[in-house]
Amino acid sequence: MTDPLESAGRVSLFPDNTVLCNFGTVGRLDLLRKVLDGCGRWTEAVAEEARRSAAYVRDLARLPAEGWLGEPIELCTDAEISLADRLRRAVFSGTPTEPLRHLGEAETLALIQTRQEFAGAVWITDDRDAGEYAIARGIPVKNTVTLMREAAVSGQIHYTEGHRLLLAMTADGRHIRGVPDRAERLLD
Repeated sequence: MTDPLESAGRVSLFPDNTVLCNFGTVGRLDLLRKVLDGCGRWTEAVAEEARRSAAYVRDLARLPAEGWLGEPIELCTDAEISLADRLRRAVFSGTPTEPLRHLGEAETLALIQTRQEFAGAVWITDDRDAGEYAIARGIPVKNTVTLMREAAVSGQIHYTEGHRLLLAMTADGRHIRGVPDRAERLLD
């Protein structure tokens, strides 16, 4: 197993729970692990979302024990916690009655924006609006199709299998943006 902490000097990659569920739905968290290449990280809220999602996507239950996303990162300063709450409410339309809704996204963005150690980190999300918000603030964003494209181009998966997996994700009700119409387009 690649230790996320051994990736010093490399950019941290923060998949959100939706991306974890996408790969877990088709039984390919191993591929996500390879693409993240020891740089995957997650916040406490994303880890908790994955724990709850494991009731529906069983493969997610293995994530804490496998450890390839590292220990869940806790927001620990008042500034981080306050920013995450503001983002959750203002950007993601979170409500006081549902304090956990969109908390993972908000925590991730708060960490990337406030901690020097995560400057330049990449957020991996399939939420169009959230991704556009992050890009507007200079935060690099990838999505499930981008990761599958990287896996195909790098030879971690054959492009036809990568395309098949994306189609299987959508067939299972996952909302994936930008799935190419033909398998070979993953190599573009």
